[in-house]
Amino acid sequence: MTSETVLDIRGLSAGYARDDGSVSRVVEDVSLRLERGRIAGLVGESGCGKSTTALAAIGYLSPGLRIAAGESRFDGVDLLALPLRELRALWGSKVAYVAQSAAVALNPALTVGRQLAQPLAVHLGLDRRAARARSVELLDAMGLRDPVRALRRYPFQFSGGQQQRIGLAIALSCEPDVLILDEPTTGLDV
Repeated sequence: MTSETVLDIRGLSAGYARDDGSVSRVVEDVSLRLERGRIAGLVGESGCGKSTTALAAIGYLSPGLRIAAGESRFDGVDLLALPLRELRALWGSKVAYVAQSAAVALNPALTVGRQLAQPLAVHLGLDRRAARARSVELLDAMGLRDPVRALRRYPFQFSGGQQQRIGLAIALSCEPDVLILDEPTTGLDV
């Protein structure tokens, strides 16, 4: 079996903008290669830049985050050079991210069913019926009881561990090539 690089990060440096316009670097010269079907892990103490590295690598620039140097190639295309519109087409379909805190990542104003259906409709073109069937399947696979009823509920009606499983279901919904998990087991129960 030959290895195929799906994500190739080279010399990535990123940081946060200061009031004076300068950038306080949090990530300095990170390089790593992820091969299709393999798992890579970033290990380090709290606040060392693991989450910043993951977000910067997929071109997701949270408020104040700036790329100072480097490139991040997904299937040969530099994500850091793509316009936002093209990145949005990749996020959720080819590259998915599960945040540390599902409670913050999930939209409290939308039912779980709507949040699961959105990437299925946008990226896979599923109609309402097909998206609902796939959503039930995903929640069931994540071990949520009564997935049909769960679709009608809001995130706050679930425990932290259940919210984390819902976040995982959303990330897995379109079967991405790259799945980035930012401390995905933090909120999970046994």
